[in-house]
Amino acid sequence: MSNQIPLSLGRQDRLLQQVESFFRDHLQRTRGASRHTILSYRDSLQLFFCYLADAKGGDVSKLRLDDITETNVLAFLDHLQSTRGNSVATRNSRLTAVRNFCRYLIRKDTTHAAEFGLIVSIPGKKGPKPVIPYLEPAEVKLLLEQANQDQLLGLRDYVLIQFLYNTGMRVSEALSLSVDALELRTPRQVRVNGKGRKDRVCPLWRDTASLLKRYIARWKLGVESRLFCNKRRRPLTTSGVAYILERHFEMAKKKNPILRKRKITPHVMRHSCACALLQSGVDLVTIRDLLGHEDVRSTNRYTRANMKTKRQALEAFWKTVDLPEGHVAPWAPKPKLLEMLASL
Repeated sequence: MSNQIPLSLGRQDRLLQQVESFFRDHLQRTRGASRHTILSYRDSLQLFFCYLADAKGGDVSKLRLDDITETNVLAFLDHLQSTRGNSVATRNSRLTAVRNFCRYLIRKDTTHAAEFGLIVSIPGKKGPKPVIPYLEPAEVKLLLEQANQDQLLGLRDYVLIQFLYNTGMRVSEALSLSVDALELRTPRQVRVNGKGRKDRVCPLWRDTASLLKRYIARWKLGVESRLFCNKRRRPLTTSGVAYILERHFEMAKKKNPILRKRKITPHVMRHSCACALLQSGVDLVTIRDLLGHEDVRSTNRYTRANMKTKRQALEAFWKTVDLPEGHVAPWAPKPKLLEMLASL
């Protein structure tokens, strides 16, 4: 059967065919994109097409390839932030999906190639870089103390929190693990299939390995069982992990008021692991490999976040410069200086 689009095929049908070909042929077969990438692109294009349909006052089924214009894409991006309240990062993520779809369309539809090229050249928007939230080791210890290891679910919670802190895994990676991914004897490690379908090995502390042995025995998990389950023995979900962390964090807040200014999410545990490794003197390349980052630049952000490392660096700098300690007269601006500043 020919791959050429029949001349009698309607324009909306052409859009449908190109979308289906983009996902099934290009992303899945040609690029071998991960399930996460496919779902992310699906959600982004779904939002884009629904926006276009609403803007035209019609139905998605009436959309055509020539509705995909630079003007409409820019309006869609404004809609994401002004109406939906999305962050700059989310806006840029949606733009990436639309650009990649248009980059694919350039090769498939030469009639609109110039317009698609304009969309591909839309730059991502720069936004403020948020402070990375993380817990200090003492705060993680307090969080762990809230889980009652004598209870079946309490033991699971304790192991889950320590496992996330020990490995720095993304919560999706941890929840996809089966028992057979663990090696609890020397060298004590866990194999994980990470982002971009890249495998890596994470070392386990001796204490974590012992906890896992006790947990697996008490829960009677088989080698093919999912490592973390809910009370009904079904795989634990991301929202389930978020609930577990939040519940224990609320208990910890009562014992340490400073935690009231903090927040907890599964990803905060990953940040906490990275910052603790940095405090311990582990180099960025090693941390990158442990966390499964694609580029060390992603790991470098933890150097900006970690206050203990900054404080230690400043203290070392102060000792190096050997400045005399003594009373320093307070600086006061002179009248002419104030006049100059006021004239600016």
